[in-house]
Amino acid sequence: MSIPPLVDPGPPLPAGRAARFARHLTLPGIGAEGQRRLAAARVLVIGAGGLGAPIVQYLVAAGIGLITVIDDDRVERSNLQRQVLHGEADLGRPKAESVRDAVARLDPGVHVTAHVERLHPAGAVELFEAHDLVLDGSDNFATRYLVNDAAELSGTPVVWGGIHRFSGQLSVFLPGRGPMLRDLFPEVPDADAIESCAVGGVLGALCGVVGSAMAVEALKLLCGVGEPLVGRLARYDALAARWDELRFAADPDRPAVMSLEEIAVLCEVPRGRPDDISADEVAARLGGSGLTVIDVRTDGERAASEIPGSAHVPLDDILDRGWVAVSGALHEAGGDIVLVCQAGLRSACAIDALAASAPADAALRNLAGGMDAWAAASQGR
Repeated sequence: MSIPPLVDPGPPLPAGRAARFARHLTLPGIGAEGQRRLAAARVLVIGAGGLGAPIVQYLVAAGIGLITVIDDDRVERSNLQRQVLHGEADLGRPKAESVRDAVARLDPGVHVTAHVERLHPAGAVELFEAHDLVLDGSDNFATRYLVNDAAELSGTPVVWGGIHRFSGQLSVFLPGRGPMLRDLFPEVPDADAIESCAVGGVLGALCGVVGSAMAVEALKLLCGVGEPLVGRLARYDALAARWDELRFAADPDRPAVMSLEEIAVLCEVPRGRPDDISADEVAARLGGSGLTVIDVRTDGERAASEIPGSAHVPLDDILDRGWVAVSGALHEAGGDIVLVCQAGLRSACAIDALAASAPADAALRNLAGGMDAWAAASQGR
């Protein structure tokens, strides 16, 4: 499926800029006119991490005129294995600002705007409408479906990608002209349905493969060259060094996206629970009396990281046996019983399940943010 260029050509390039992009100027389908389209393009990149870094790096090298990067996260040392626009000097900085400054070093002729925030339903449609193309390198389901829905409402094309361990995938969604994410994956998965990079790991160079492929799709769309991945899911297996493809079509029975109200619920930042306890407080009380930490994650997750001295009682066991499953793991009678999972969702579920069978004086606490919060707090200790 070929589509016309997303962007009209801008003015002729100055001699210095033309020399910079000389290898594009001789390419069939791009040439001087295509390079002028790239210079006039406005591109929004969701995420400044594993995928966002190579995406931005190659969009800048290609001469995109305006790039907006949105990300609410900060650079951590564990990011540097794959997020190639950040360095040791950027530790603790907002990723969006780190990427913006890296771009200034690569090509000061490209304008980059950094939004240090998470994409939010309020204003998402207007933000999409201000850009010609969106590249989604986010790392959570709520944002991915928000991107889909905002794209449908605004009519903005999306290049979408994802990575996990040794595999990656990408596709192109053209509202009104091809199937969308909700046609490919109709239901929004649970937030922790797939383990995070921190738990499952990810091959660093894989981010470059998938992020670069996403940048290629973006350049094709902006210039109107080649066949974009519309209705096709490209999948890459790094261990087998093999690409394959899944074709999919729009579901005629899927209701059209009419508003962002549904996805807004999933995008809300959890307000916390009255039984929450912080990672810093747990760390301060470890090894003392009056505290038992119970890890409800799977064996594989616990093998990757654990809180010292914690007991392991998987959530499935708690759901099956209730308080009996937990009581044998208690260090002492009384005191706080802190339940922990990866992000704080399954541990909260465990507490709710125990409510019916736990003794009235059982002080059940939920580690706010789970092991993700524990890892972040550990870096500061």
